[in-house]
Amino acid sequence: MLIRTGQPMTLQQQLKLAVLLSVPAIMAQFSSILMQYIDAAMVGSLGAEAAASIGLISTTTWLFSGSCTAAATGFSVQVAHAIGAGDMERARMILRQALVAVSFFGILLGVAGASISAGLPLWLGGDASICADSSAYFLIYSSFLPVFQLYVLAGGMLRCSGNMHVPSLLSVLMCALDVVFNFFLIFPSRELHVLGVSFWMPGAGWGVEGAALGTGLAELVAAGWMAWYLCSRSPLRLPGHRGSFRLTGAVLKKAFHIGFPMGVEHGVICGAQIMTTVIVAPLGIFSIAANSFAITAESLCYMPGYGIADAATTLVGQSYGAGRIGLARRFARITVSMGMLIMGLMGVVMYAWAPQIIGSMTPDAEVLSLGVEALRIEAFAEPMFAAAIVAYSVCVGVGKTVVPCLMNFFSIWAVRLVLAALLAPSMGLNGVWLAMCIELCFRGTIFLLYLRSGRWLRQPSTSS
Repeated sequence: MLIRTGQPMTLQQQLKLAVLLSVPAIMAQFSSILMQYIDAAMVGSLGAEAAASIGLISTTTWLFSGSCTAAATGFSVQVAHAIGAGDMERARMILRQALVAVSFFGILLGVAGASISAGLPLWLGGDASICADSSAYFLIYSSFLPVFQLYVLAGGMLRCSGNMHVPSLLSVLMCALDVVFNFFLIFPSRELHVLGVSFWMPGAGWGVEGAALGTGLAELVAAGWMAWYLCSRSPLRLPGHRGSFRLTGAVLKKAFHIGFPMGVEHGVICGAQIMTTVIVAPLGIFSIAANSFAITAESLCYMPGYGIADAATTLVGQSYGAGRIGLARRFARITVSMGMLIMGLMGVVMYAWAPQIIGSMTPDAEVLSLGVEALRIEAFAEPMFAAAIVAYSVCVGVGKTVVPCLMNFFSIWAVRLVLAALLAPSMGLNGVWLAMCIELCFRGTIFLLYLRSGRWLRQPSTSS
């Protein structure tokens, strides 16, 4: 409200608002990452091959999920700008078009994923022993992409309207449902012993496929509830406000201008991660599994950064939409600093607790050793990783995504992949993660320099 009405804000008020929006966003990120962690731990208990079958195609799932996020963001940023300008009717008009456009996009993406599911593990160089499970997992994952697309859109729209609590609570619910569904779908029927009492627990025993289905079903429940709340209970509610769902060129063009560079940027990152998987695959099943577990474990460390990044997009986007350029610049500095501080502390925790974190996902000694070493290398990069994460979302908030996309492209492909290819033959998995650590420090540095230059703002600072 203070942003939209043009009232002056003290530094204390700005900090308070940034924290109030960041905390529920961090909770949402935590529950999402925890869901991946739970999947990894449950599947990891089945053995290294089961874990490797998911790890092999995990980067490809991120590519498709990121495409869903980019498509939704192209519209949600426009809604943030409209709300910042006090034009709720325009915000609802954009929402109607978004529901049509991204639903169609989600269906197309799901069909594309299903069509490549059979050959994908082979293209990534996976061992024959894990290809069948990898293909089945990706096929089920692809089938739920339209549902995931709706979940991402509804959550993004609520966050851009300033409502961080409902997406956070539904993310927690989704995480809880994932545990329940996985428990019954992954494991076979068995006899359990709890506090000296034995009882029979039914189960489908579908293993890797059960993990994919459990996650999809949890997404289905959360997406339905989130979409219902967005359209009927939020400030963007549609009943009682007439309007057309017909797509218009102006909204689609702006959505494309914002979302397409984001999609390309995410494709660049995930393409590099896929290439990293190709580099890791020849190192063996244990390295593939350890790499997957280390990535999942690291995500517990950087999830606060992505939560603060969500808040940054909302705060900077609404400030920019209200014409308060000076305030947008101050929110950028506040959120980037918060991200670097919190992720720096998380890096210390990750280094100290690496054996316990990786050990909770796998009982295999070799996988554990490789995963701990990788995680401790990465811990040193966390503050600069935070700078890159939050600074990118600041740029998204003002609708400027092309230059950040090019920065990510150069950093990942020219620095990370080149170093990984050079270091992996002699250092193994440690070489791959050392390359990642160096690249993240480089990327954070160039994003900080870009923010300091002020070129991410399209107009000079004229208001507070």
